[in-house]
Amino acid sequence: MQANRLNLTGKMLRRATPAVGLAALLLVAGCRQDMQDQPKLIPQRGSEMFADHRGARPQVLNTVARGQLREDSYFYTGVIQGANGYREEQDLMPFPVTMEVLKRGQERFNIYCTPCHSRVGNGLGEIVERGYKPAANFHDQVRRAQPVSHYFYVMTHGYGAMPDYSAQLAPVDRWAVAAYIRALQLSQAATLQDVPAGVQVKSLSEVAAEHNLPASYAQPWALPSATRAQAYPNDTKQGTPAMAPARPADPKISIPASKPAPVAAK
Repeated sequence: MQANRLNLTGKMLRRATPAVGLAALLLVAGCRQDMQDQPKLIPQRGSEMFADHRGARPQVLNTVARGQLREDSYFYTGVIQGANGYREEQDLMPFPVTMEVLKRGQERFNIYCTPCHSRVGNGLGEIVERGYKPAANFHDQVRRAQPVSHYFYVMTHGYGAMPDYSAQLAPVDRWAVAAYIRALQLSQAATLQDVPAGVQVKSLSEVAAEHNLPASYAQPWALPSATRAQAYPNDTKQGTPAMAPARPADPKISIPASKPAPVAAK
């Protein structure tokens, strides 16, 4: 009798096993989680995981991304921390200036700087002659006295009507342009004392003769004065370039006559 009961129980279990397995499989399939429902933190959404209930976490303080250490701060900023706490520009290049550096600086200068400053750097570029605010003349006494990193700093942050060129010029190219500006200045202000020992100085007429050109072909270039630039009246229909005031150079300033102060009666 007991054996029959055991056989019956075994048969029932064998019949129930596929049903139990099928039910378990359906249960697991019903509990699956789609990718769009995965537990993740979405920016700008709330979260109960953190005490401030914000899903977006602030960046860890002083974290530097890979490849962005920028350990040489002078190379990327053009300034150093002075003893007085202020940022100071330096008349120093962060790397040696070779002929390749100057050629690269000349190429970038001719592309991005000549529209305002002209190819010789006198501030009389094509758009200045057509109404833009006069640009700086690199050959005047003020610009020649400025340190070389000043030009890097201005290209990085802009100055006055000049926008910044940090998006167009990588830091190494900004330094190359600054070095080329120094070469332009030296080309117009060099003296015999600047010539290295053993180097022969030739006149322009001699250079022209070596190239089978008439002596009158090469003449000394007279540096024009920036005061000769006279901008055209501003045409508001064409807009104002870079939000700069397009008005004549050195506009006349008139001060209304003020009334004399009353004299106290004696």
